[in-house]
Amino acid sequence: MISLTSEMTDRKGRRARGWLFFDAECKFCSRIAAWLETPLLRRGMALCPLQDPRVGVLLGLSRGELRRAIRFASADGIRYCGADALLAVARELWWARLLVYASNLPLMLPIMRAGYQWVAQRRRCRAPHCLVDRVAGNGLQNY
Repeated sequence: MISLTSEMTDRKGRRARGWLFFDAECKFCSRIAAWLETPLLRRGMALCPLQDPRVGVLLGLSRGELRRAIRFASADGIRYCGADALLAVARELWWARLLVYASNLPLMLPIMRAGYQWVAQRRRCRAPHCLVDRVAGNGLQNY
């Protein structure tokens, strides 16, 4: 498998501490990514659209699987999907750590995952070849 840290660099050619992969054809996902971009860049992390041809190869996922959920990959190779990806990002942002603390309460992590899945299954993208509608009913797989 190709290493994210050796193959993926930010816009200035630097290796990032982590990567947030988002669906650039989804307005909702793009807004979240735009909102998180500056705080993540300050912390040495980067964003990349799931549509980048390198992402599927780097993560070992098909295009349909990629677009099911937001994904985060740390520089040490740990990968997160869906609500777990958002929690991984929240660990990096002091103002979002309340989500991390809340996820440690009994039953909160399953509730967060179910909430993320509910939102992800109801989002729509603007691309005419959108696979989201076809894969949304299959549920999310965390790895």
